[in-house]
Amino acid sequence: MLEKMPAIVMKTQDYGESHKIVTLFSEQSGKVPAIARGAKKPKSRMAAITQPFIYGVFFVYLNSGLSTIQQGDVSYSFRHIREDIIKTAYAAYIVELTDKLTENYSPDPYLFDQLYQTLEWIAAYDEAGIPIMMYELKLFKKGGFAPVVNQCVHCGGTSGPFAFSIAEGGLLCSRCYHEDQQAIEISDNLARLFFIFSEVELQRVGRISVKPENKQLLRHILDAYYDQYGGYYLKSKRFLKQLDKLY
Repeated sequence: MLEKMPAIVMKTQDYGESHKIVTLFSEQSGKVPAIARGAKKPKSRMAAITQPFIYGVFFVYLNSGLSTIQQGDVSYSFRHIREDIIKTAYAAYIVELTDKLTENYSPDPYLFDQLYQTLEWIAAYDEAGIPIMMYELKLFKKGGFAPVVNQCVHCGGTSGPFAFSIAEGGLLCSRCYHEDQQAIEISDNLARLFFIFSEVELQRVGRISVKPENKQLLRHILDAYYDQYGGYYLKSKRFLKQLDKLY
C-alpha cells in the first residue's frame, strides 16, 4: 500500500552497489525501515532526499518488514545541522537514542513532534544541552524506564527537599533519604526542572536559563541514570563526550 508520509531521515546504510536502506521516523507510522533504490547514485533524486536529518514528504510502499521509498520531496533540509560538526553530533545523538528506544511501525505523534522541535532548536541555536535533556527524559518514558520526578519514589510525598536516587529510580524526599545513601541531594529548583523537562513540550518552554554547575549536575544524573537502565551503547554519545559538548 502506497502511503504519503511526512518523515525525518534518521539514518542510512549502503545496500548493494546503488541502493540505500533508509530509516524514516514519521508521525503516522513511527519508525519505518525502507529501501531507496538508486540513492547512492550522485545524480539520483533519491540521493538528495535521503540525507540524514532531512525532513520531507515521502511516498512509501509500506510492508511489515522492509518498505520501499517510491519518491520524496524535501520540506526542510536542516542544512545548518549538517554543515556544523557540533550540531551534527547533537542531532546524531538524539536520533540514535530514538532509534534504540522505539520499535518499527509503532507510531507516536507526540514523540515525533518533540524530535522535530529538538532538531529545529539544534539548527537555530549553538547551545542545545537543555533541549537534549528534555527530549531524553521523554524518550526514557517511551522506553519504559523514566525516573519518578513528580513525587518521592518511595513514599509518594511531594514536599522537598529532595535527592535523586539512581538506585531507587527517581526522587527521594528527606524522610526517605535512608533508602539510598548514595542519593544525590538537589535543590527544589532542580527537582522542579526535572519535572518540567519530563512533562512539558519544548515549544512551550522557550529559553531556559540554568546555571552551568546545575546543568552539569543534571547532565551527570541523566548519564548515570541511562547507564543504569538504558542498556544500549551509543556511539554518537561517546563522540559528543570526546568533543566535550554534552556537558
